[in-house]
Amino acid sequence: MRQTASGCRELSWAETHISASELLSQIIEAILEITTTANNVLFKKESFKQLAAYLERIVPVLKELKRKEGGNSESLNNAIEILNREVKATKELTLECTKRNKVYLLMKCRGIDKRLQDASRDISQALSLLPLTSLELSSNIIEDIAQVQGNMQTAEFRAAVAEEQILEKIESGIQEENINRSYANNLMVLIAEAVGIPNERSVLRKEIEDFKSEIENARLRKDLAEAIQMDQIISLLERADAASSPKGREIKYLTKRSSLGSQPLEPLQSFYCPITGDVMVDPVETSSGQTFERCAISKWFAEGNNICPLTATPLDRSVLRPNKTLRQSIEEWKDRNTMITIASMKSKLMFEEEEEEVLHCLKQLKELCEQSDVHQEWVILENYIPVLLQLLASKNHDLRTCVLAILHNFAKDGDDAKERIAKVDNAISSIVRSLGRRVEERRLAVVLLLELSKYELLRNCIGKVRGCILLLVTMSSDDDNQSARDAEELLENLSFSDQNIIQMARANYFKHLLQRLSTGSEDVKMTMVTALAEMVLTDHNKVVLLEGGVLAPLLHLVSHGDIQMKMVTVSALQNLSSLPRNGLQMIREGAVGPLLDVLFHHSSSTPRLREQVAATIMHLALSTVLQECDRTPVRLLESEEDIFKLFSLINVTGPDVQQNILQIFQALCQCPSATDIKIKLAQCSAIQILLQLCKHNDKKVRPNVVKLLFFLVNDGDEATILEHVEQKCIESLLTIIQTSDDEEEVTSAMGIISNLPENPLITKWLLDTGGIPTIFSFLQRGRCNDPHKVQLVENAVGAIRHFIAPTKLEWQKKAAEADIIPVLVHLLDYGTALTKKFAAISLCRFSKSSPKLSRSVSKHKGFWCLSAPPETTCPIHGGICSMESSFCLVEADAVRPLVRVLEESDPEVCEASLDALLTLIEDEGLQSGSKVLEQANAIPPMIKFLGSTSVRLQEKTLSALERIFRLPEFKQKYGPSAQTTLVDLTQLGNSSMKSLAAKILAHLNVLHNQSTFF
Repeated sequence: MRQTASGCRELSWAETHISASELLSQIIEAILEITTTANNVLFKKESFKQLAAYLERIVPVLKELKRKEGGNSESLNNAIEILNREVKATKELTLECTKRNKVYLLMKCRGIDKRLQDASRDISQALSLLPLTSLELSSNIIEDIAQVQGNMQTAEFRAAVAEEQILEKIESGIQEENINRSYANNLMVLIAEAVGIPNERSVLRKEIEDFKSEIENARLRKDLAEAIQMDQIISLLERADAASSPKGREIKYLTKRSSLGSQPLEPLQSFYCPITGDVMVDPVETSSGQTFERCAISKWFAEGNNICPLTATPLDRSVLRPNKTLRQSIEEWKDRNTMITIASMKSKLMFEEEEEEVLHCLKQLKELCEQSDVHQEWVILENYIPVLLQLLASKNHDLRTCVLAILHNFAKDGDDAKERIAKVDNAISSIVRSLGRRVEERRLAVVLLLELSKYELLRNCIGKVRGCILLLVTMSSDDDNQSARDAEELLENLSFSDQNIIQMARANYFKHLLQRLSTGSEDVKMTMVTALAEMVLTDHNKVVLLEGGVLAPLLHLVSHGDIQMKMVTVSALQNLSSLPRNGLQMIREGAVGPLLDVLFHHSSSTPRLREQVAATIMHLALSTVLQECDRTPVRLLESEEDIFKLFSLINVTGPDVQQNILQIFQALCQCPSATDIKIKLAQCSAIQILLQLCKHNDKKVRPNVVKLLFFLVNDGDEATILEHVEQKCIESLLTIIQTSDDEEEVTSAMGIISNLPENPLITKWLLDTGGIPTIFSFLQRGRCNDPHKVQLVENAVGAIRHFIAPTKLEWQKKAAEADIIPVLVHLLDYGTALTKKFAAISLCRFSKSSPKLSRSVSKHKGFWCLSAPPETTCPIHGGICSMESSFCLVEADAVRPLVRVLEESDPEVCEASLDALLTLIEDEGLQSGSKVLEQANAIPPMIKFLGSTSVRLQEKTLSALERIFRLPEFKQKYGPSAQTTLVDLTQLGNSSMKSLAAKILAHLNVLHNQSTFF
C-alpha cells in the first residue's frame, strides 16, 4: 500500500486480489499504449520516445513471466508492484502531454524531465528485483534486460539548452518589472521555436489564450502556487504584440492618453537627486533613509565620503536599496509627459510650413522612438505613419532621409506598422521614388523596402510599382556594398512572383529566371521561356544568359516539352543564338542534336516550329564563319548523314525553311571545314538540284539558291559542273542578272558565270543569250565603295574572260567591239586586287592575238608629194595597230597601268600583270618591247620580283630578264642592280631558277658560259 500525491491510500495489487498474471497483462498493455502515445505528445517527444523504447524492450520478459507464472515470492511481488505503479504514472504523464497546452508544457519542462527520470530509475530498480535466473529465461533475454536496466538507471532527461534559456529569461523578466515590449516579442519568438509552432501572430495569440485556460484549471485544482506563477508569466508575455490585437492596444493607448490632459506636468521635488539636481533614473535609498541617484551616491562614496550629503549622519556603504516605488513614479511621470509630447507634435508635422521646424520635430520624434520601443509604439498608435509618408513628397533631402529612418524603425518593430503602411494609398510608390535619389536616401529606402517585403501584402505591392525592380537591379551592382546586398536580398524576396521575375529579367537580372527554368513547374517554365523569347536582348545579355546556364534547361525543354513548349523554347534559342559568340558555345554544348531532331521528325503539321528551328540552326552556322583561327574549329554538322538529311529537306519544306537551310549551307561553305562540306554536297547532287532551283520564282528561295550555287561552283569540280550546266541554266542566270532587284543575288549569279569552266559550249551559250552586253553593263568606271557592287564588278571582269579565249578571234573581236578593252585598262587603276588580276588576264589574252591582227604597212606607189602621209607603225608589232582591230596594249595605253599593278602586294595580281607585259617581248619583239617596258619603268619592279615569295613569279621574271639582258644596253643599265639577288638564286633557288640565274649572270659577265650551273 502507498500514499498518492493527493493523500489517498492506494491498495497494492495483492490487496486487490488481482493475480500476477492479470497485473502483468495490464503492465504490458500500458507499455504498448505508451509506445503508441509517445508519438503524439506535444512537447519533448524525443524524451518520451526514448523512455518508451526502454519499456518496449522489457515486454518480452514480462510475457515470459506471465507464461511461466513464476511463483509468488515477495521480491517478485515488489518488482511487479513497482513496475505497475511507475508504468501507470508514465502512461498518465504521456497522455497528459498529448492534451495540455504547448506553452504550459514548456513552462513545466523541468518537472516533466524530472518525472521521466524518476520513472526510468524506479523501473530500473524494479527490474533488478526480478528473479530472472530462477525463471529459466534464455541468456539473451537476461542480457538484454540487464542492459536495459543499466541504461534506464543512468538515463538523464534534462531540459534542452533553448528551454533553459527561455525559463531563465522568464524568471529574469518577472524579477525586472520594467521589461519592454521588444523583450517580450523576442521571448515569444524563442517560445514558438521551442514548441514548434509558426511565428505568426494569430497562432501565438491562440497559444497564449490556451495557456490562460491552463491557469484557470490550476485554480480549479486549487493549485494556487502554480496559478500565481503562471499569472506572472502571462503578465510578462502579454507585453508581446502577439498576446493582444493591434486594435485592442490602440484602444487601450487612446483611452489612457485621453485621460492625461494636454499639458506636461513638472516633476515632483522628490524626483530630483539632491546631489546632481537632475531627475533620477536609478534612485537608491541609503542607510540614512535618503534617496539619491545611484551613480551620484556611488561617486560620493568613491571620493571618500562616509556621511549623508543631506543629514550628515554616518552611512553604511554596503547599504544601497533600489527605491522601486519612486522609480516607478518617475517612469510614470516621464511616460505621461512623453505621451502628451508625441500627441502634440503631430499637428506641427501636418501644418507647419517652415521646413526647418518640421525637420526639428522629425529629429525629436526619431530620438523618442530610439529611446524606447514603447515610445515607438505610441507614435505608431498615434497614427503618424500617413503623415510621415506624406512628407516623402517634400523637396528637402534631409527631411525625406529622416522620415525613411523613422519608417524603417517602425517596420522593424512588427507587423502592426507594416499593416498601417499598407493601408496608406501610394505608400510604396512614395518610398520607391527615393531609390533614385542620393546615396544615403536610397540606402534607407532599400532597407525599408526590404523590411516591408517580409509582409505578404506589401511584398505583393512592391514589385508592381513602376520602375521599382529596375532601380533595385541597378542598386544590386552599386559601389555601396551594403546597399547592393540589401537590393539583392529584396529582389530575392520579390522573386515569389513570376511577373516580378520577368521584370527583373527585362532589367538584365536573370538569376531567378534561370532558377525557375531549371526547377519550376511546367506552367512556370512556359511563362519564363515565353518571356525570354519575347525579350529584346543586348549582346551582353545574351552572353550573360548563356554563361549563367540557360542552355541546359532550354535544350531539355526542346527534347521533352510539348509542341507549344518546343515552339517558345526554340524561339528563345533563336534569340540567344543570333550572337556568333553564343552560337559557337551552343554548338560546343550540344545544341545542334536536339534542334536537328525536331527539324527531321516534325512534319508539315507544325511548319512554324520547323521554321524557327531552321532559323536557329542558321544562326549557329553563321557563328562558325566568324570563329577564331587559333582555336580548334567548331563543326556544326558532324556526320554525313546529317548533311544529307538536312540538304534533302530543301525539296520537301516550305519557302521559309528552304531559305534558312540554304543560308545554313552558305555559311558552312565559308567556315574552316568548307572544303569537306562542299565535297559532301557534291556527293548528294547539290549542284544539279540547285541549278534546277534557279528557275524558282520565290523571292526568298531563289536568291539563296544562287548564293549557295556560287559557293559550290567556286573551286568546284569542273567535270561535275559541265555535266549539269545546260543552256537553260545560262539563260536563267542571265535573266536573274538582268531583272533581279537583289544585289547579292545578281552578284552571286555573276560569280557563277565567272567561275564556270572556260568551255566553248558555255561561251557560245553566253554569246547566244546576249552575255557580252549584259555582263559589260556592270563594268563601271571610277571607284566604288559599296562592297556588293565591288564584288559584282570583280565577278563581271572574271566573266568577261569567257569571251577572250586566245583561240577564238571572233569572240575576242565581239568583246572588243563592245568597247571592253578601255574599261579593262581603266580598272587596272581603280579596281580591287582581284579586279586588276582579271583585267590583266583578259588584256594578256587580247595582247597574245595582236601579232596576228597587226596590219602590215602597204608599199608606197606613185609620187611622194601626191600620196597620203604614211601611217604610223606600232613600235611592238611593226605594223598598223589599233585598240579595236589588233587589241594592242600600246595603242590602248595599257602599258603604264599594267606597270603600276606590279606594285600590288598580291603575287597573283603581279603575275597576271607581268604576263600581260611580257607579251610585248615575245618572238621578234624583244628589242622594241624591251624599250617600251623601259620607257614605262617596268624593269625595276621586275628585278624586285627576283626576291618574291612566289616561285612562279620568280621563274617568270628570270625567264624575262634572261631575254632582256641579252641586249647590251639593258644589261649594262640594269644588270648591277639584279646581280646580288641573282647570285642568291644560284645558291637557294630550285634547279630551274639556278640555271636561269646563271645564264643571266653569264650575260653580265659574272660567270663564264661553261659554268656548271648550265
